[in-house]
Amino acid sequence: MLRGVKAETTAPARAAGPSDAGTAAAFATSWNHVGVGSVYTRAQFEDWLSPIEPASLAGKSVLELGFGNGSLLYHAGAAGPARLVGVELGDTLARTRENLSHLPAGVLELHQGDLTTVDLGAFDVVYCIGVLHHLGVPRAGFDAVLRHTRPGGQFHCWVYAEEGNDVVIRVVDPIRRVASRLPWWVTKYGVALPLTLPYFAYAKLLRRAPEGLAARLPLGQYSRWIAERDFGFFHHVAFDQLVTPETHYIPRATVAGWLLDPAIDPASTYLVRRNGNSWKFGGRRRQEHP
Repeated sequence: MLRGVKAETTAPARAAGPSDAGTAAAFATSWNHVGVGSVYTRAQFEDWLSPIEPASLAGKSVLELGFGNGSLLYHAGAAGPARLVGVELGDTLARTRENLSHLPAGVLELHQGDLTTVDLGAFDVVYCIGVLHHLGVPRAGFDAVLRHTRPGGQFHCWVYAEEGNDVVIRVVDPIRRVASRLPWWVTKYGVALPLTLPYFAYAKLLRRAPEGLAARLPLGQYSRWIAERDFGFFHHVAFDQLVTPETHYIPRATVAGWLLDPAIDPASTYLVRRNGNSWKFGGRRRQEHP
């Protein structure tokens, strides 16, 4: 067993639905064909996790629902949690073990299973980044986030928004419905690659444009953010968007409704628009359920 990997199991749960199983398999193909290490920078991790400060994870029990290849666990592990746990439906454990083998012994636990039904116990901090919108029933994933958050513990999620994604919904999503049925290498190099070229140029131009002008253009704020990265990252994101058979764009009202769950302390909640086209949201579980 590699250093840092305390356990690797298949979590007991009912079989995932065909939609989630297909999505997990598609993303596993993507994650297993990227390089070793995290595909995300430390700054990206901090941005996604904010307003939770990485330093606050030190000494805590932390759970990630839907870990991909461990790219976010990679950065969470650097904060020094006492226990770092992840569950992933796709077959990415081998790549994740490789990416996280540097972590101290006894800290990391990896599980393969359906995050919507698995029971891994209660944690101080639970996060789910970029996963709920790919589930057949996104609310089932959010329920799993709450179920794994201990009383008084924190939870945090990030999802695609319906607002601000008009171009993606009208142009990219119809392509995705076709591309997700193709062999992965056709999708990656025959579809994602040529689509990445003009968008890469567009984003780099917006990076140099006045911020006010960029904000009025399609995907302006998001494009300025992603323009900090190289072409390889653009290609990875495009492939991720096109390889999945299931994507939802979730309106603000839906997320706000989730945060009204009686298990959540209403004084702790937040709902923040990120880069003009996504939502970050979270809060704390009540100390006592009403």
